Amino acid sequence: MAAAILRVGIDVGGTFTDVAAVDVVTGERISLKVSSTPQAPELGVISALRSIIAMFPAPPQFEHIAHSTTIATNALLGQIHLELPRVVFLTTAGFRDVIEIGRQNRSEVYNLFVTRPKPLVARGDRIAVRERIDHCGEVLVALDQDEIDRVVEATRERNPASIAVGFLHSYVNGSHELELGAALARAFPEIPVTLSCEIDPEYREYERFSTAVVNAALAPIVGGYIERLTAALSDLNIAAPLYVMQSNGGLADAQRIAATPAAIIESGPASGAIAAAELARAAGIERAISFDMGGTSAKAGTISGGAVQIAAEFEAAGATHSGRGVKGSGYPVRFPFVDLAEISAGGGTIAYVDEAGALGVGPLSAGADPGPACYGISERATVTDANVVLGRLNQKALAGGTFPIDAQRSHAAIGKLARGIGLSTPETAAGVVRIVDSQMARVLHIVTTERGLDPRDFALVAFGGNGPLHACALAAELGIARIVIPKSPGVFSAHGLLAAPLQTSLVRSVLRVADLTKAQLASIFEELETQARSALRAQGAANGRLSMRRTFDARYQGQSFELEVEGSEHAARSFHNEHRRRYGYCVEDEPVEIVSARLTATAALATLPRVPQGTPHGAAAASRDVWLDGRYAPASVHDRATLSEGSSTTGPALIEEANSCTYVAPGWKARVEDSALLLKRS
Repeated sequence: MAAAILRVGIDVGGTFTDVAAVDVVTGERISLKVSSTPQAPELGVISALRSIIAMFPAPPQFEHIAHSTTIATNALLGQIHLELPRVVFLTTAGFRDVIEIGRQNRSEVYNLFVTRPKPLVARGDRIAVRERIDHCGEVLVALDQDEIDRVVEATRERNPASIAVGFLHSYVNGSHELELGAALARAFPEIPVTLSCEIDPEYREYERFSTAVVNAALAPIVGGYIERLTAALSDLNIAAPLYVMQSNGGLADAQRIAATPAAIIESGPASGAIAAAELARAAGIERAISFDMGGTSAKAGTISGGAVQIAAEFEAAGATHSGRGVKGSGYPVRFPFVDLAEISAGGGTIAYVDEAGALGVGPLSAGADPGPACYGISERATVTDANVVLGRLNQKALAGGTFPIDAQRSHAAIGKLARGIGLSTPETAAGVVRIVDSQMARVLHIVTTERGLDPRDFALVAFGGNGPLHACALAAELGIARIVIPKSPGVFSAHGLLAAPLQTSLVRSVLRVADLTKAQLASIFEELETQARSALRAQGAANGRLSMRRTFDARYQGQSFELEVEGSEHAARSFHNEHRRRYGYCVEDEPVEIVSARLTATAALATLPRVPQGTPHGAAAASRDVWLDGRYAPASVHDRATLSEGSSTTGPALIEEANSCTYVAPGWKARVEDSALLLKRS
């Protein structure tokens, strides 16, 4: 019997590491969860792969492994054992404090004692370099060999683990950065060097310098992680290519990521949104909301025309308020990322009674260790414990019966809160769920109503281990009439990695009034496309499978910020149309300035084989009491594996599967269609 040939997706979360694998010959799929290992995340990845290998009588072959990780985010947030290394920053004389001065954004406008994020480079490790290039790219002060020698020696004295270089106006002329970078590479061959003209060739010095410094700070950590993971794969005799999910929703070769780790800061949330977009396209849904609720957080984003929404920059390690990023609280990074709103609300989120005697939920999470009270270690109540008390979760075991739980511990933990607020245990559990639902509904509003979108025009794609439990309540809150629950929602993000393409995003500064000829504009994009083809094919993209998307950033001359516009030969006209669509008006006699040209290039790694359809055995539904309107009432319980195409049920009902459970609330009807579970108001 021939060995299986597997394509594997591994999504490392704060609580669980989710795994999806597909046999490229038979189309059979495997889904499983293992506990995450936050202090050494590569151990969770290797544990997952060992579990897959053990499922086969003969060791399977691996076609490729796609991986999403939170290691970059965790390092910037200060996780223990991921301390940021010493970085030296080399910059134009007179500008070494730019990364500390930043912008005038205050994360707390009315707080007189607000503190800015601690600079990633100490002031003594910022070295001023005698050189100067003007905004046109003309050299005003040459970078001579004596200055290079002085800077190299000053760098050596500081014994850095990583080096960043950011010179004034290097986005238009990077020759000085490239010259110094070559000298540093010769002097310190083992130390990563980040050049701002390569990592972020755009104007605005603060954002460019910040991006380069963040990349330099992450390089030793992410590079070491990839090195350890690659070595561990070799020990398992796995020689398959290793890809990593980027913040933009596309994959890149692991070695390329080691050089540009700032590209994966938002790696973790991206894969779920990409999977939701793929599902929406397959189902013919034009507009959808991606809703991912796991063990520690909930994330939401919008999908239009089968594509996720992408933003050009974000603040890494910044604070959030009710799901919104707080400007001025983090480190600006100019890399494209899937635009999601996120809140600390998951199955492990801890409920409590505050000093005023009010019930509260979050943001602290019990995570995988110690986990919810029903896991048998902690005595603190969580959202999962509330769902156990309400009868929405299996009373004996989770994860398809493989993870035994103690429901009485959930009742005891919620009961302790109940005594503090004078309610019954199930009433308190219902209160916990209502609070967390309200918090998550605000996140859905952020990505719809706050952006001028009517949520009633969208379908809700709910996934994650806990998303299907809360989907009906959230849909009702926003007036959404249609919910889509994918198969294996608990590991849906990992399945998204199987479908994700290779992707590279390139940018070129232009800073010209839109008087460019058609040929000039085309020439800029053609140069970017040549670079993109080379980069993607070097990572394994097949010839003839590349897709290019041209856009440009434009503004009315004199404005401070830009709009991203689809690339066309009529740049000014396209900008006027986009400005009218966004703001309701345009000023057609005002000059339009093109700030940057952007190219997003994608390449499918391979086509996923069709999933073979099993034959459901049609087991009869069981029953379990769930808390409804102040009392326990019977609800039908179904095993999703037994539901055939076209079968349906009305709420209240529970549809259980190996890694999640869907709660069909009263007033909703669930139907199996094309392997997805569709919920509609009945």
